[in-house]
Amino acid sequence: MSFIAPGSIGTVSCKAASIILLLLVGAWLTEAIADPPPHAPAHGWRKKHDPYYVGYTGKQWEHDYGILSGHCNREAVATVLGGVIGATVGNRAADPEDRTVATIIGAAAGALLGNWIGRKLDDADRGCIGHALELGKSGQRVLWTNDSTGVQYELVPGADRKRDGTACREFTLTAVEGGDKASRPGVACQPRPGIWEIGFRS
Repeated sequence: MSFIAPGSIGTVSCKAASIILLLLVGAWLTEAIADPPPHAPAHGWRKKHDPYYVGYTGKQWEHDYGILSGHCNREAVATVLGGVIGATVGNRAADPEDRTVATIIGAAAGALLGNWIGRKLDDADRGCIGHALELGKSGQRVLWTNDSTGVQYELVPGADRKRDGTACREFTLTAVEGGDKASRPGVACQPRPGIWEIGFRS
């Protein structure tokens, strides 16, 4: 037969109350950490509840390919495009059902930084440019490197513009290869969601 010493009941009750209080505080902290403020970016916790990134003119994208963090995940873009080359990208991108990454089209796109850069732009680079224009914040640099060509790119989206009622935005694209560097301002317009036509800034 066990005996409880006088005064021990109060001690046990205090300990139990302390444990319950700690558990309640822990649960509150966990909830507070797991639930970020409304202005939090759409990744992590919020990404699970709002699975889309909203593009420049309202199109929803499942992936940002690192654009919001300032680094285009070129490998992921290349994987999504599946090695499609040349004008096929423009045709495929024109179909909303197949389009999973924004892209650039137009004759000026390849010549944007001159012949030495234009010849080296591949579809993944075009996807990084298009998606950076689609999701990038004005003034925020987006960087990536084409490991096959060794060219390093930096795109900085700029101010909004309108051309004949079409949504456009300014940008600056810089490319570096070895000791060669080229930087050119331009303007990109969206004739269709996720499709950017590149031109030189006038």
